[in-house]
Amino acid sequence: MKNRNLNLISRIAAPTPKWFRIVRNLGLTLSAVGGALVAAPIALPAAVLSLGGYLLLGGTIIGAVSQTATSSEEYGEKSGEIPKNSPENPVEKED
Repeated sequence: MKNRNLNLISRIAAPTPKWFRIVRNLGLTLSAVGGALVAAPIALPAAVLSLGGYLLLGGTIIGAVSQTATSSEEYGEKSGEIPKNSPENPVEKED
């Protein structure tokens, strides 16, 4: 496996694969539902508030982890090729 030195900012800014975009959106939905339950203006049972807190926490973690996923196709691992603009593929100089 190649050593890709990606920091957190470059991972978040990199394109996210389709599956992880779906998972990220699911996490955002769970967070929204949990936040609505926790911040409800009416008195809710303790079990519902606890469930809302767990949904909020779980959705936030799912969204954050899935956002940091990057596609291996960008780095040529699937096709076995090294991209032309990669530092591992030096441009040959013609003499």
